[in-house]
Parts: sequence; structure tokens; C-alpha cells
Amino acid sequence: MERNIEEIITHFDIIGDFDGFEKNETGHINESYRIHTNSVEHPGYFLQWINNTIFKDVDGLMENICSVTRHLAQKLAENPKLDFSVLEVIPCNDGKNFYLDPAGQYWRLYTFIDDAHGYNVVENVEIANEGGKAFGLFMSLLADLPSNGLSETIPNFHNIEKRLEAYQVSLEQDIAGRAKEIREEIAFVASRAEQMLAIPALIKSGSLPMRITHNDTKFNNILFDQHNHALCIVDLDTVMPGSILFDFGDSIRTGANTANEDEQDLSKVDINLPIYEAYTRGFIESTRETLTSAEIENLAFSARFMTFIIGLRFLTDFLNGDTYFRTSYPLHNLIRAKVQFRLIEAMEKNSEIMHSIVMRSLKNTFSLTVSK
Repeated sequence: MERNIEEIITHFDIIGDFDGFEKNETGHINESYRIHTNSVEHPGYFLQWINNTIFKDVDGLMENICSVTRHLAQKLAENPKLDFSVLEVIPCNDGKNFYLDPAGQYWRLYTFIDDAHGYNVVENVEIANEGGKAFGLFMSLLADLPSNGLSETIPNFHNIEKRLEAYQVSLEQDIAGRAKEIREEIAFVASRAEQMLAIPALIKSGSLPMRITHNDTKFNNILFDQHNHALCIVDLDTVMPGSILFDFGDSIRTGANTANEDEQDLSKVDINLPIYEAYTRGFIESTRETLTSAEIENLAFSARFMTFIIGLRFLTDFLNGDTYFRTSYPLHNLIRAKVQFRLIEAMEKNSEIMHSIVMRSLKNTFSLTVSK
């Protein structure tokens, strides 16, 4: 669809005059544009088209983002020593936090963060440690903002019970005739499902508190400055109530895998323990004051939990004939599921080490705090 970007920008309360744009080619859900102006004070903005096929409640989505960014901005103003930034939502001329164009398309605008970059791959332990600090700080600063005031932007996003139910229906219906190809994967899911259900049981009992979580903690959702200091957390569409285990676990799933998500040579799939340890140290350094004993006890296991969820989603989509995830070849989703399940096996072999790293990081962080 042809976008009249210059006309869309006129509906936002920007400083300066429109001076061109560039389309950002990254991202799979929303469309993004770098906006240039002739203002020295605010030379750039970041415009996004919101995909309301995925995010059906745009009002709730934007209220979530505004509540979270306002709270973070206030916290950072109160703690000027924190070298961190927060996205700033630019309102429309009518005061709304998004623009609905005549074609029924939704748009939002942020200030552009200059001289920042991200990483699709965690290149070394220093960057991993910075990433852990950043996501941990993001959650710790939001710890006193009530989670029940936020909408659920994607219902049941990390709900393992719903994911298992959907998988079971797909397996029984077998509409693509693929169940015969996944006997090993079916056995894998069956042997671990009960163990995974321990997390929602702890949430329901209140042992694991509901917090405001990011829920999409891929490493490329962290912006770094020129000195590789973590600067800002972006892509806030899935910020909503959740468990801190969701965010920690998904960071490890995506950041500490030694192979690509669709690697066909499963012998390359393993858990990168140095990256895991560096990220864990940074994360605990930022969250130690807010973590509960149940969260600490299950932090290492959360990596397996989140890897199981995404593996199950890939497998379910394979059974359904590849209707959700974009694929490049017929077995693409099955290969993705195999990678996730092999990563879980690697984590299982290293489970004691991974838990000991959590406890050692907690102890070292406590000792550092006392010494100060």
C-alpha cells in the first residue's frame, strides 16, 4: 500500500518542518520510517504503522506504552545517575497518542534516538552483560507500577496451558497430514509438558508475582551507544502483565543459543554458558532488590520453559500447514522446533551449572552492594 508519509506527519505535534524520510527495512509486524526535519533541536523522529491485525486493541496498546514510558521517564528523572534513556511518544495535534488515517490505518510517532545501534547476535560476554543489565533495569524501574493497570496486548501470549491445548487440537486434527513425520517431537512434548506446567501453577498460587514485563526480549530490542553501553529498550508493543521468568528465559533462548533458529545441523545447537553467565550477572545486578525467592529458584529453568513454548508453537504451526510463521521451505517450522527441543536438551544437561550461576551471581552482587 502506498503511504503518504508527509501528509501523515502533519497530524503529529512535531518541532520543525518535514524534510524527508527513509523506510526502516527491519521488523516483521509493523512498518517503520525515519523522519527528518529542519529543526536543530529535534532533527529526527521515528514513525510506525501499527499492525492492528496482530494488535487488535490499539487504544489499549498505546495506553500501555504511554503509561510505561511516563513511569520510566519519571524514574530516570529521579535518578539522574542512571545512564539510560526511554522512548518518548509524540502526541497528535488533537492530543491523542496515535493517528487513525482515513483508510483505517493506525500510526504512532517517537523521538529518534541518534547514534544508537543494535545487535542481532550477542557477539561477546561484555555485550551480553550490558544486555542483562538493561533488561533487568527496565523491569526493576517498573516494579512499583501496578501491572493490573495494563491491557493484555496479545492474549495468552506466553500461556503454556493454551499453547498445549492448541497443539493437542492440531495433533488430533492433523489437517496437513504431517503427524506421522513428528513422532520424536510428539514424544518430546509428552515427556516434558507436566514439568512445564509448574510455572503457571506457581503464578496462579501467587508464588510468582505478576509484573510488568517486556515479553519480547530479543537482543535487537536493546539500543547501544557508540561505546556499547546499553542505552534504551525498544519495541514496547508486548509490554503487559507477565512473569519476570518470561523475559529472562526468552533472552537466554535467543541470545545464548550457539546456532541459528533454523539450523539444520543439530550438532551445532548448544547453550553458550559464558554468554548465559554474563547476561545472568548483569540481569541480577539490576533486579536483585526486587527478585523474590521463587523467581530466583526458577530463573535458570525459565530458559527451558520459554524455549519449550516457542518450540511448541513452531511444531503446532507445522501441523497446521504453516499458517502463522513465515517459512522458506516445507520443513522449515519442523526444523525450527527441532532446534528449540535440542536446545532444551542442552540446557537440561547443564541445569545444575545454570542454577549455580544464578546463585553465584546473586551472591557476588550482594557482596558488591555491601562493599559499597
